Amino acid sequence: MTLTVRPLHPTVAAEVSGVDIAKGVDAATVAELVAASNRYPVLVLPEQDIDKEQQVAFAARFGPLEIAGRNLKEDNFRSRTHKHLADISNLDQEGRPLARTDRRRLAGLGDRLWHTDSSFKPVPAKYSMLYADTLPPAGHATEFADLRAAYDALGDATKARIADLVAEHSIARSRSIIGFEYSADEQAFHPPVRQRVVRFHPGSHRMTLYLASHASHIVGWPIPEGRSLLLDLIDHATQPQFVYHHEWRSGDLVWWDDRCTMHRARPRESDGVRDMRRATIADVASTLEQFDPTADPRALPNARASVPA
Repeated sequence: MTLTVRPLHPTVAAEVSGVDIAKGVDAATVAELVAASNRYPVLVLPEQDIDKEQQVAFAARFGPLEIAGRNLKEDNFRSRTHKHLADISNLDQEGRPLARTDRRRLAGLGDRLWHTDSSFKPVPAKYSMLYADTLPPAGHATEFADLRAAYDALGDATKARIADLVAEHSIARSRSIIGFEYSADEQAFHPPVRQRVVRFHPGSHRMTLYLASHASHIVGWPIPEGRSLLLDLIDHATQPQFVYHHEWRSGDLVWWDDRCTMHRARPRESDGVRDMRRATIADVASTLEQFDPTADPRALPNARASVPA
């Protein structure tokens, strides 16, 4: 199978045709898709007609899948989708729109902040694959930021300053920004973790920022100073030249590389049904445990140009 890759943005996004997920993909197609994602970390696969099992089977070709579940710890919760599919909808378990005051809806509003999926977990996400089954009349949109290009655009002094920094991430931090508070029990369900601020992207042999609204502060720095730096970096990384805006169409499957992108949902006023589901492929380890060419630039010559001086 030969794919056609059409750029949607100079660095971050492309549309891929020639893939029918419902029919399955062979090893050669998997390799072509991974190569495309290493060039464009956001891939749009349009006009897919897939059920939950087909989406899971496709995603599983690219690595181990996260077990999906609410960030809110609920007694006797049963997913309305699939154990490997996060429910990115505005629906309750019976398929009815959530009430405006429903805590699940309010927690989900945090997705409107710039974030990276699962950075608050010890082993964060590698890829996310979100499928649009049903969209509301007003439509839906997501924006994606290229953290590799954003890193490259930093000055040498800033690269050197942030090269070895570590941030503490938690889901409670991002939700607190919008005024949603987790209980102590819910916070214990996802305790804070530490991740690098700058990491190596193995598929492209490039350095990248690793940012999210989940990032609370810089370890070892005064909290106000660390938060100011993180805000400055996010502001830098979300300048228009680094961002792709995607208007969803029913049947779109959008795949993004969480290791080198951020994304955010854009608000739409609508009473219609939004039924979307996401498969998330786990990374191999915490960013703290992954290969770091800054420790020895000679170990990977292709990374030298992006390694801070």
